[in-house]
Amino acid sequence: MRTFSGNVLPFATKDRVPNSSVLISVLLVCCSMVTSTTFGYDGSMINGLNILPSYANYFHLNDGNTTTLALNTASVWIGGILAGLSFGKVTDIIGRRPSLFWAAVLTLFAVILQTAAQNVAMFVAARILIGFGTSASALSGPAYLAETLPFKWRAWGLGIFNDFYYVGGLIAAGVTYGTSFMASTWAWRAPSAVQGVFSIMCIVILPFIPESPRWLVYQGRPEEALKVVALTHANGNVNDPVVLAQYKEIIDTIDYEKNVAEPLSLAQMVKTPSARKRIILCTSVAVFSTVAGNVIVSYYLGSMLTNAGITDTTTQLQINIILNAFSLLCALAGTYYVDRIGRKPTAVISISSLTIFLFLVGALTKTYGSSTNTAGIYATVAMIFLFQGAYSFGWTPLLYVYPPEVLNYAIRANGMGVLQFALNGTALMAVFAFPFALQNIGWKTYMVNAAWDALEVPFVLYYWVETQGRTLEEIDALLDGVKHSNAPDLETVIRREADGIYTEKGDERQDLKE
Repeated sequence: MRTFSGNVLPFATKDRVPNSSVLISVLLVCCSMVTSTTFGYDGSMINGLNILPSYANYFHLNDGNTTTLALNTASVWIGGILAGLSFGKVTDIIGRRPSLFWAAVLTLFAVILQTAAQNVAMFVAARILIGFGTSASALSGPAYLAETLPFKWRAWGLGIFNDFYYVGGLIAAGVTYGTSFMASTWAWRAPSAVQGVFSIMCIVILPFIPESPRWLVYQGRPEEALKVVALTHANGNVNDPVVLAQYKEIIDTIDYEKNVAEPLSLAQMVKTPSARKRIILCTSVAVFSTVAGNVIVSYYLGSMLTNAGITDTTTQLQINIILNAFSLLCALAGTYYVDRIGRKPTAVISISSLTIFLFLVGALTKTYGSSTNTAGIYATVAMIFLFQGAYSFGWTPLLYVYPPEVLNYAIRANGMGVLQFALNGTALMAVFAFPFALQNIGWKTYMVNAAWDALEVPFVLYYWVETQGRTLEEIDALLDGVKHSNAPDLETVIRREADGIYTEKGDERQDLKE
């Protein structure tokens, strides 16, 4: 272990970062994925609570009070919108690690408030704070991972970051099923209390991981940044040619961006054609992934199953558990293929498949939803599984793989704020509107949603830029038309090192040092 004197966290007098690059990468991912685990837990928990009679009775949701149902469920996105508007600048000022710390602390406080809720107002206020905390983490975490992980690990790290949405969902589904047999209000309070465990895990891991090297360079701390690059790429060896090439790329590119007018400002996001394209690409991921139809499955599975012909509460809760486990497997498969076949092909496969399956969910719900045909009802449930599997295969990993890749450092934190604003704003609209749509037009809701999904395919095919196999600085070259460093591409350096071209006294290694 070595002492690392990056920006020190409020609770630590000394950070202890291990020398192992693999261990650091694992800890980075574990710390950041707490965010998606918390969010996935929240979605599945609310899904389960909306099915529980004790929750519905406590908040008087059985009186046909669709507005309260929608508000209790959707209020988390209000906090997310506020975080998207404000927390990007915080992340740039205080650093990526402290931002994750304070987001975790706020989420933990909000979970306590939610667990102790005495009325709708208190419950909604707590959920707004949970939304702020989790979205602040979702803003800082991907930027942190993208900037700190070795580029060979980046897609896996960012993909798993959001794949753990379903780990949280699976845990919540199991917890709400277990507490559903309680007669008291702890049937819904206990699942809420468990939600705070993930924030505690994040706080515990933070002292053992370094700050983003790109943030350190921007703050005028290049020596510390070199140590971080060495720790994450070569077990602390600052003379490794891959470390030197990556470090030079970072130094040169950050130096270029610091000389751009109005660095780290909101205006910079719309100032140039390449910056505008980056924001459009980022926003497209937020909007497309949110209104794909998954919101219905994630938050109103009970209503969806009731419309399909399955009305038993216990059966609905059991389906919720199985669906989360299935979705996790599909998300992990998608994370594997994101780095194998690329971002664009993965997105196109996912969107095309989920569109077909959502049309089929609508058709089968219309045909068998009010019937006693067991085969038809099971077919509807199967289509719901296939739809969620297709969504999980593509959008679950891509949501946090693609945006931080296409955003350059100068706008990455604020751009992730735009992502969270668009994501939470769209989700707020969808989560609040869907219960009314399901109540009034039923199966037609799926048809309308699927028709929208079909429009996403041509946009991804013709507008998205493929980012597979490149460092963040090399992706900048794709969008800007020029690389802002004369360092060789890392793939070239890795191949040359493998072939034995670099030696300790070789001229090329010396060039990289300089």
